[in-house]
Amino acid sequence: MNRINTVEELEKKIADCTGCVDSKLTGADEKRHIVLCGGTGCLSSNSKEIMEKFKAVLDEKGLSDKVTVNLVGCFGFCSQGPFVKIYPENTLYRMVSEADVEDIVEQDIINNTIVERLLYVEPVTGDKVSSQEDINFYKKQRRVALHGCGVINPEEIDEALGMGAFQGLKKALSMTPQEVVQEILESGLRGRGGGGFPAGRKWSFAQASESDEKYVVCNGDEGDPGAFMDRSILEGNPLAVIEGMMIAGYAIGASNGYFYVRAEYPIAVSRLKIAIKQAREAGLLGENILGTGFNFDCHIRLGAGAFVCGEETALLNSIEGKRGMPRPRPPFPAVKGLWQKPTIVNNVETLACVPFIMREGAAEFAKVGTEGSKGTKVFALGGKVNNVGLVEVPMGTTLRELVYDIGGGIPGGKKFKAIQTGGPSGGCLTGKYLDEPIDFDNLVKKGSMMGSGGAIVMDEDNCMVDVAKFYMEFICDESCGKCSPCRIGTKRILEILTRITEGNGTLEDLDVLEELSTTIQKNSLCALGQTAANPVNSTLKHFREEYIAHIVDKKCPAHVCKNLMLYKIDPDKCIGCGMCARNCPAGCIERTDYIPEGHKLASFKIDPEKCVKCGLCMSNCKFKAIDKE
Repeated sequence: MNRINTVEELEKKIADCTGCVDSKLTGADEKRHIVLCGGTGCLSSNSKEIMEKFKAVLDEKGLSDKVTVNLVGCFGFCSQGPFVKIYPENTLYRMVSEADVEDIVEQDIINNTIVERLLYVEPVTGDKVSSQEDINFYKKQRRVALHGCGVINPEEIDEALGMGAFQGLKKALSMTPQEVVQEILESGLRGRGGGGFPAGRKWSFAQASESDEKYVVCNGDEGDPGAFMDRSILEGNPLAVIEGMMIAGYAIGASNGYFYVRAEYPIAVSRLKIAIKQAREAGLLGENILGTGFNFDCHIRLGAGAFVCGEETALLNSIEGKRGMPRPRPPFPAVKGLWQKPTIVNNVETLACVPFIMREGAAEFAKVGTEGSKGTKVFALGGKVNNVGLVEVPMGTTLRELVYDIGGGIPGGKKFKAIQTGGPSGGCLTGKYLDEPIDFDNLVKKGSMMGSGGAIVMDEDNCMVDVAKFYMEFICDESCGKCSPCRIGTKRILEILTRITEGNGTLEDLDVLEELSTTIQKNSLCALGQTAANPVNSTLKHFREEYIAHIVDKKCPAHVCKNLMLYKIDPDKCIGCGMCARNCPAGCIERTDYIPEGHKLASFKIDPEKCVKCGLCMSNCKFKAIDKE
């Protein structure tokens, strides 16, 4: 790619690239374009191998010059992947395998006939849907942070330019730094990493700090269980995040930016490296960018997977080569951050929103959302929900819309029990909150939080005491140990929860849990400890009866906690086939003398003293004669 030296050259390049992308989407180039989801989930389901099969088949049929094949970013609808999309018809095929490639090429590419068996089927109506925009999963979404993901090849800068890349930077460079900060303030953008602090205020603090050097840091250390928002943005459109970082650098007077990304995200890191390299070669990173005198470059630092390094000061220590442990605040990073220089730390999604704000204007961004929470929010929707995936919805969307309209409801007709938002720092919200709008402040009022965007749905088969224990195990593993309240207090909470799930708890333990939770919240050094007890507090508040059942009745209502669970065989349903006994690893199932009416064989029973609660007997019984109680 030729170097772009001036604003005028950038404008011309953007116009050329926009024309190419438009031609691809509309068919003006008289070609067909096959794109496959290149997100981590679909790649693990062989989307790259499917792409290579497409190329081989097209070459074999002499169509390589008429049809292109590329990987793009995440489509979002993870439970239906791998995806194949064909432009300009906009036909979307789901759950595609290598075995389907021949049919798609023969029927769709050559004969212009849709392969109906690969279309998405709406579960309620039974209708087959060929266009992505007509699927309920997508109808209520609005892509701002995910702009370009699922459309452009993330390893090709020309396609990013054709989708609006660097138009926001171009506009920012025509303004003063103060005007840029004001634009972010007027947009109402709040940090998407969990705290929800106004991004413009953070930028203004760093801008006002006097220093010979300042830094911008992108927090890509996404560590919440079930969260994959930031990873997908970096995989799908890394240049958007780079551009957001550059705009932030111009606004505060920084000339260097650092991406801190966990090493477990190799695809995101690889594509980020390619994007930085291509931007440098194009003259869009480095010195005297576009001839404006603005200097800025990006660097990558890999995290080793410590959850606590998602806390901004621990992250800064890690970049500096120190142990990832939080620093006391104040001073805040905007005053003394990386190498004691003024630093702003924004997460991936926050920076991905910045180019949109500069390109389209603060008012356009702010017209979506609620009074206190503007714009959109990306969620990793998972757990007991039909449509698992990555979704971006306007702030103010209700939890019911998220779970039922977009998520498609609970599998198997099970009853909704709770939704956990905010990861280990969040809380569990029950069905009575389903019609509450999603925004930063409202979720906190209801006992949870937005967090970085994880949303785990739970049904009647989830034990809420076990859920609280799971998150506390995670927190104990990830606590850096610097402060006693977090290091010791979370361990004591985990010990109590473990006792309760094993049937050895007491009612006094509930009072101790509440007291410990308050102590940890008020005295921990960083947000990891300050919010560690949220899952415990919310489950105690909304599901106290489950705790009491574990303690008083010595039963787990959801039949999850093994020590409080019994497997039993109904002799009237058992036909005496013996499949349960043959598959029992503990040898705890024995034949009885009881012969059910109408059967010639005796039934079987389980010895509760020997049973290890593995569940193999239940899964191997074809007659549903075994149940848990």
